[in-house]
Amino acid sequence: MFQAVVFDIGQTLVDYKKPMNWSKLYRPAFEQIAEKFHYHFSEVHYQNAGDVLTRYNTRINPRDREVSSAQIFTEILRGMDINLEDMEQVKESFYTYFRQDCSLFPDVEPTLKGLTGKGIKLATLSDVAYGMDNAYALADIASVIRYIEYPFTSNDTGYRKSCTKSLEILSEKMQINISDIVFAGDEEKDMVCAKNAGAYGVLINREEALKNYGQARTIHTLTELLLLFDAEK
Repeated sequence: MFQAVVFDIGQTLVDYKKPMNWSKLYRPAFEQIAEKFHYHFSEVHYQNAGDVLTRYNTRINPRDREVSSAQIFTEILRGMDINLEDMEQVKESFYTYFRQDCSLFPDVEPTLKGLTGKGIKLATLSDVAYGMDNAYALADIASVIRYIEYPFTSNDTGYRKSCTKSLEILSEKMQINISDIVFAGDEEKDMVCAKNAGAYGVLINREEALKNYGQARTIHTLTELLLLFDAEK
């Protein structure tokens, strides 16, 4: 019997308007930073920033281990001749650029409220972009985080999907067998992670295109998860 649901965040709970691969937006993001803080960047500076970000772009170079924002931005700032004391303001501006206009999907709060009403434990497991600190990554679910007992990202576990280690860590934290956990996400790596770990993978597909990622079940709105738990009775 399922006892918990673990949610991905991006495009599962939160609708982000920016593309999943940020490569084409590196320069606009740093042009905004330059304007805001009166930095003067050369073409070499922009190229150095792009090279570092590309190296840590998991859409291009997948990895299992997470890397901290401090490591990534230390490399960026040194290559752009920015004082390391400015790191926090640069990070904040960079991450905020990519989180502009994001919003919760309308089916999120009714689903979380309904699941907690059924006594189901809730968690998140989201891969952060470029080491994005939880202060930013979890801010996008701030209005519903009261429903989530275990708000985790790859910063907390140290691993990224489709590596199963994060789900194993969450399973241990929740004291629930992985086979009794539903993992809801929108990407192939979410479903591969769930399947390989032994969790029940539920793909949220808000599009018309067919997607076969090895999921145990496909839903088109999050509220359909409530029916899954009703069916268990």
